[in-house]
Amino acid sequence: MSHSDGWAALNLEMPPRVPRTEYSAHGHWDLVRAATGIEVGVESPKEVQRRAGQAFLRAWNYDFWWSTLIAGQVLKKMHTDMGHAAYAAGGVDRSDHIVCPFKEPEEVLAFDPWQVYGPVDKAEWTRKFEEHYRANCDFGPDLVNMTGIYTTCVSGLIDIFGWEMLLTAAGTDPDGFGAVADRYASWIMQFFEALGAADVPAVMIHDDIVWTSGAIFPPEWYRRYVFPNYKKYFRPILDSGKRLVYTSDGNYTEFIDDIAGCGVHGFVMEPTTDMKYVAEKYGRTHAFIGNADTRILLSGTKPEIRAEVERCMAIGKSCPGFFMAVGNHIPANTPVDNALYYNQVYEELSRR
Repeated sequence: MSHSDGWAALNLEMPPRVPRTEYSAHGHWDLVRAATGIEVGVESPKEVQRRAGQAFLRAWNYDFWWSTLIAGQVLKKMHTDMGHAAYAAGGVDRSDHIVCPFKEPEEVLAFDPWQVYGPVDKAEWTRKFEEHYRANCDFGPDLVNMTGIYTTCVSGLIDIFGWEMLLTAAGTDPDGFGAVADRYASWIMQFFEALGAADVPAVMIHDDIVWTSGAIFPPEWYRRYVFPNYKKYFRPILDSGKRLVYTSDGNYTEFIDDIAGCGVHGFVMEPTTDMKYVAEKYGRTHAFIGNADTRILLSGTKPEIRAEVERCMAIGKSCPGFFMAVGNHIPANTPVDNALYYNQVYEELSRR
């Protein structure tokens, strides 16, 4: 673990090794046991799980910890519960509870978050951002830590309306739905202003703006209703001197230039986004994190796993801001031997 290597990469000062992060692997208890020797599982006390997770971060030499604070909790007053598939170890996150408060697209198009959620105490949220950052530092004191916002724009609309009503309303009246996005942006801006005022060095801004196959909406819709709002959101963060890293799931290759133009300092990407394009165009000006294919760890052979790490290293190793990571998590059903071999190859190839 090395805060210095992670911070150097985030600031484009090439460290002597390729730094790394992962997502969810610290909750893959079979893997954690194998990597740390600590007896831990889904039913272990929270303190044992926490201690084992910390030990795993050290064993796998993390340098960067992905984290956000603002998510669906600020939308609880009115939002869609879409349930949740089993993902975590033991399926503890599965939920079959599905409820949508919106019955017609007209209700979506008339939605005003200011009326439903109202104003927030920005000073209080600045304090909460700082507390969240300090809690992350307590968990991983040797990492580049952060706080941030998950429900930035499109992700916030998905949380509120659910996929069915969102797509129905957007298809019924794209510009009317764009007006909804603008109203949501004006409301969530309160949290960006609070984040800009927080005494934290780095932030993560997350927004799932695309699917695995690419854009959900026509590209011009994003350029009218999403990216102009990003520029407003990001201004207090950039003006305060923080490092701003951006994440979207899916394939957002066609919007890399738009997002770069909004002022971000780095990109987190899944395997479907073209990391080679990012490296070739932005590898000297931006950090980027990714993007080994988790499906190869799930079902691939050792030669295939090695080839995937080699692919990522061939793209990113010469770039000062490259971090290695498996795109879209190392879930609990990933074979332990495959995950351990992935880490072995990473360690072998990480030195510059």
